[in-house]
Amino acid sequence: LIFETVIVCNPVMHHLLLGIDPVELGQAPFALATSGSMTLPARELGLTTIAPTAQVYLLPCIAGHVGADAAAVALSEEPDQAEVLTLIVDVGTNAEILLGDKSGVLACSSPTGPAFEGAQISAGQRAAPGAIERIEIDPATKEPRFRVIGCDLWSDDPGFAEATKDSGVTGICGSGIIEAVAEMRMAGLLDASGLIGGPDVTGTARCEPTGRTFAYLVHDATETGGPRIAVTQGDIRAIQLAKSALYAGARLLMDKRGVDKVDRVVLAGAFGAHISPKHAMVLGMIPDVTLDHVTSAGNAAGHGARIALCNRAARTRIEAVVKTIDKVETAIEPRFQEHFVNANAIPHATDPFPELAKIAPLPHVAFGASGMAPGDGGGRRRRRG
Repeated sequence: LIFETVIVCNPVMHHLLLGIDPVELGQAPFALATSGSMTLPARELGLTTIAPTAQVYLLPCIAGHVGADAAAVALSEEPDQAEVLTLIVDVGTNAEILLGDKSGVLACSSPTGPAFEGAQISAGQRAAPGAIERIEIDPATKEPRFRVIGCDLWSDDPGFAEATKDSGVTGICGSGIIEAVAEMRMAGLLDASGLIGGPDVTGTARCEPTGRTFAYLVHDATETGGPRIAVTQGDIRAIQLAKSALYAGARLLMDKRGVDKVDRVVLAGAFGAHISPKHAMVLGMIPDVTLDHVTSAGNAAGHGARIALCNRAARTRIEAVVKTIDKVETAIEPRFQEHFVNANAIPHATDPFPELAKIAPLPHVAFGASGMAPGDGGGRRRRRG
């Protein structure tokens, strides 16, 4: 029988679990009805399939949009014990960000939306067999090669078609779209503003016209009844919005700390474990740092929950740590919008990325003007007279 369980979740799920209306979390000042840790009889939460006397422990929430899951990440990764300034990003629909070292920890959340998880993407899907999860684009030929979940072969390897005949190539998941956009930027198919070039300026027919913009064709299986998978201008914009929110949140914490760079970046969460650090930096999701100082923590919230389950002293410790974390509410910070706008560029409009330049120098290309597609001659003509 199960006699004790630990639950960690975001603030909305935390309140729903406790039967508390979370409506206040949707408007300033984003107040939590309760934020402290709790120990409750499991039956009070409707958990009736475990021992009748079972207890449930809920880790404390940090702030209105930084929940017990972020506290579990702090317990697992211990930024408050770090010797160097460490940025921890739990990537999801609502990214939760921690920045700190032994001298203190700051926390915030940033509304990245669902694009990183394949939603709002034209060929997007969840991470399942058949989804493109890795992609490379040859900068000379502009030809793509890719891998799908469930197969270790690349699309240009012998036997790929046979190996994927059951799953097929069905779409592109979150890690795949991040790599696709970053690879397009490195191959010169995408300019810093996020505009896809046409076939005449990129030198590849894979950049196809779609109305007033262009899309990059990754895979076409229509002859065999499969899908046609392309990265559209709308997909680029969705990823730009998501990554801008993430970077702006991190930059805001850096402002509060009075620094322009961090020493180490940790990507947390089930999705974060599958992100390529190089592609994340090309995209401008994370601040510039030496690439070998970007690591993945996997499901850090789950690991923190297991620590709390097995170690009562750890519960006391994280309860004390959470009280010392400085919370930053991005929604009411004046500079968040400024950082968000600058982060729309790939990788960034103003912040230098010297470490990135050492490993992935980006081509200086520019397509169109005033947001117009290249096929429009670089902008509208002024009417005479």
